[in-house]
Amino acid sequence: MNLAAIRHRSTGSDCYALDSDTVVLNLWTDHSVKAVSVVSEDPFIHELHRRRAWDGKPTPMRRLYELAHQVVWTAELKPAYKRLQYYFVVEDEDERLGVFENKICPMEERDRISTEYFKFPWINPSDVIAPPDWVRDTVWYQIMPDRFARSSDAPSDPKFRRWGDFSDPHFGDLYGGNLRGIRERLPYLRQLGVSGIYLTPIFLSNSNHKYNTFDYYKVDPDFGSEQDLRALVQNAHALGMRIMLDAVFNHCGTEFFAWKDVCEKGRASRYFDWFFINRDDFVKDDFSVADGRFYTFSFWAGMPKLNTNNPEVQRYFTDLCVHWVGDLGIDGIRFDVGDEISHSFLRRVNAAVKAAKPETFLLGEIWFDAIGWLGGCEYDSVMNYPFTGAVGDFWRDREMTARDFMHRLNFCRSLYPRQINEALFSFLDTHDTARVRESCQNQNEMLQKLAILLTMAGTPCLYYGTEIAMKGAHTPYNRSTMPWDEIDAGKFDRFKSKVSALVRVRSEQPDLRRDEMDFFFDESLPRLVGYRKGAVTVLLNAGDTPAPVAAAQEILFSNGYKNGTLLPDGVLLCK
Repeated sequence: MNLAAIRHRSTGSDCYALDSDTVVLNLWTDHSVKAVSVVSEDPFIHELHRRRAWDGKPTPMRRLYELAHQVVWTAELKPAYKRLQYYFVVEDEDERLGVFENKICPMEERDRISTEYFKFPWINPSDVIAPPDWVRDTVWYQIMPDRFARSSDAPSDPKFRRWGDFSDPHFGDLYGGNLRGIRERLPYLRQLGVSGIYLTPIFLSNSNHKYNTFDYYKVDPDFGSEQDLRALVQNAHALGMRIMLDAVFNHCGTEFFAWKDVCEKGRASRYFDWFFINRDDFVKDDFSVADGRFYTFSFWAGMPKLNTNNPEVQRYFTDLCVHWVGDLGIDGIRFDVGDEISHSFLRRVNAAVKAAKPETFLLGEIWFDAIGWLGGCEYDSVMNYPFTGAVGDFWRDREMTARDFMHRLNFCRSLYPRQINEALFSFLDTHDTARVRESCQNQNEMLQKLAILLTMAGTPCLYYGTEIAMKGAHTPYNRSTMPWDEIDAGKFDRFKSKVSALVRVRSEQPDLRRDEMDFFFDESLPRLVGYRKGAVTVLLNAGDTPAPVAAAQEILFSNGYKNGTLLPDGVLLCK
C-alpha cells in the first residue's frame, strides 16, 4: 500500500456539509486499496456514556472517483448531534491500517503514540454551501454586445465597420452591436433553448470589449442606455431568461475618475491608495508597466489594478453590485480576473448582494483549482477551465482512451463538493479562447463535444455563434460578428437544430444535471465513451471503428447512429 497516496483534510472537498443534516467525507488512496471504512461518532459520546476512551461505529465507503493514479472513496453520514469525530480504516491484500489526523499505522498500534482524530465541528446551516437552485437548470449564452446584433433602428455611424466585414480585422474595430439588438434576438435565443444570458462588459469604455471600464454606472452609449438595459432585463425575464453582467473590479480604465485624480495629484489624491503605485514618476506614455511603476492587469498600462483591500474601494464596488441586482434586476455577476480580487472584498460583496437579492449568482473567473474561493461566503461557482482542457485534450490526443478521459473528468469533479459541481460554469470556448470549431475535424465531432458539455453536471454556457459552428482561432477572429443574414436565410439550420435538440434533452432530463454518473467501457473499442446518468445513457464514438450498440427503448438524441451501429464521430443519448 502506498501510504503517500493516502490523503484527507477535514475541509474543502474532502469534508463538507451537503445539507443541514448530511456530512460528506472523501478519502484519497492509490489503486491497491481494496476496502475503506470510516469510523465515526459524536466527539463527546464517550462522556455521555461515562467512558474514558472514545471510539465510533464503522461505515463502509464506496469508490466515488477513479483517477489515473488514485481512487477517491466516499461516505455520507447524518450525525445525530450535527458534529463528527472520525478516522478511516484502509485495507489491501496484506495490510489493515488506521488513518488518523496525525498518523497512519496498523490498527493494533493506534495507541502507541497519541491519536488525534479528524473532526467536523458542527453543521451550521449558514455555512452549508448552497449556490442558487436555479443555476443548475440554466443553459447560458455568452454575448459580446459589439459583435452579436445591431438593432434594426440603429443609426449609421462611420466609426462602425460594416457588419460582417472581417477582412483585415483590427483588435480595436467597432461594429455597432447594441442592447436593443440583443432584445430583438431574444426569441432566437429562447428557441435555441437558452435560459441565461451572460454579457461581457457593457459600461463606458473606449474599447470594443469594455474590460477597461471608465464609468461603472453608465452604459456605454455605443450599446445604448440604462433604459435599454432595463428593457433587456425585463424582456428576458418575461421569456424565462436570466441576465448576468461582467464585473471588472480587478482593474479599471485610464478614464476612471479615481485614476484620473491620482494621475493629476499623485500622492495628494484621496484615491492614491485605491491603486498599487510603486513610484512617484508612474505617469508615462508607455503601454507597458514592465518597469513595475504600478500594478495592472497583466502588464497593460491602460488597465491599472484596483486595490480591493481598501475599504473605500470595497464600499464603492459593493454599492455598485447592490445597485445592479437591486435596482436593475440583474440575476448574476461574473467577476473578471476573479482570482486576483481580495477575499475580504468578495466576502463583503457576497454578504451585501445576498442580503439585497438572495438568489443572485456570483461567478468567479478562475482558470485553475479554486476551492479557496468556494467556501460559501465568496463565489457560488467558478469558470470550469479544467473541464474545457479535458475535453480538448481527448479529441486532440488520439492515443487517449475512454478510460483516460474518465480519469480527466473525474479529476475535475474531485476538486469540489457536489453542490459546487452542479453549479460549475462549464463551456467549450469563450472570448478568451479559440472557438471550439477550430479544434474539430468536422461538425459531427463538434456535436460530440457539445453532447459532453450538455450532459455534465453544472451550468453550461454556449459562446455566441457556437450553435452555428462559427470559426475563429484567436483574437480578433474568435470575436467576429454574427452572420444574421445567413442565419435568417436558414443556412445553419441543420447544425443549429442539432444543438437545440441537445439543449432540449438537457432541460427535459433532470438526471443529466446531477453529478452522479457511472462510466462503462468496451475494451475492444478504446475510444468509445459511455456513461449512465440515472436513466439516461450517453455514448460517443471518438474512435475510427463503427461501434455496435445495444437496442435502446427510447432515443433522446442521435447523430451518426444507424441500425444499431454508432459510426465514428457519432453520439447517442438514450434510455
